[in-house]
Amino acid sequence: MSNSFKSVKALLPPPAPHLVGDGFRVHNFFPSYDIIGEQGMDPFFLLDYNSPWTLPPSDHLRGVGVHPHRGFETVTIAYHGSLAHHDSAGNSGVIHEGDVQWMTAGSGVLHKEYHEKEFSKKGGIFQVVQLWVNLPQKFKMTHPRYQPIERKNMGQAALDDGSSVIEVISGEYNGVRGPALTYSPVYLYNARLTKGANAFLSFDRNYNTGLLVIEGEVEINGSVNAPHDNFAFFDHNGETIALKAILDSVVLVMSGEPIREPIASRGPFVMNTGEEIKQAYNDYFSGKFGHLED
Repeated sequence: MSNSFKSVKALLPPPAPHLVGDGFRVHNFFPSYDIIGEQGMDPFFLLDYNSPWTLPPSDHLRGVGVHPHRGFETVTIAYHGSLAHHDSAGNSGVIHEGDVQWMTAGSGVLHKEYHEKEFSKKGGIFQVVQLWVNLPQKFKMTHPRYQPIERKNMGQAALDDGSSVIEVISGEYNGVRGPALTYSPVYLYNARLTKGANAFLSFDRNYNTGLLVIEGEVEINGSVNAPHDNFAFFDHNGETIALKAILDSVVLVMSGEPIREPIASRGPFVMNTGEEIKQAYNDYFSGKFGHLED
């Protein structure tokens, strides 16, 4: 690889939020933004970002009731607050601050997610990201899988300033590997940068790459300032990304090898053809996704 910069194609502010269920107030960066669209971040299909949202205490567990998925993976990252989840494959757990839940829906699963009971009782700031990662056609009908990834088990790559770190969720950074198993090359990091720190990232020029500023503000490639809650979408004209923290910052970095297969999507299903979408609905309504109490 050369050291040419992967330039910012677009710096995107958060779109207007919408509610998902009664527990998630999200900004959908893609596929909503036309410049990114369905294929622009392939293999990442969807990015929903629940920016910091202060919630009052409640005995009601806010969230999303039982719903199906097929053909892709959901990756949920908690930054503030805690989430609980159950699925029809028998998996359940709590995603605490800094943790990740990587769920492979594959051939089909029923799922529900909601604010964790103790967090809901206390209230507080809630901030999460959910990514949908597409599966290659040959893995669309793979058996569902659940990977709970605690922050302490992520790869930890210390930076030269001595206080900043790249947390590697999947892929690798400077020889440090992340714990998540993926079906195509996917790099997912949390860059936790102290003010003034520099970080250098490198990805194949053909990979689709973006970053979401979760907290603070960063300078990208010495020319573009990206404030919190903004998404930077990169061009394919280089390999290197240089970050400098203008403030103490947390940046979610994603890059992946495009699958380059047809996409047919509707509601909670991401498949390759319209016929496969129809089959997914038929299988769901006929009970083939299993059972889960709401």
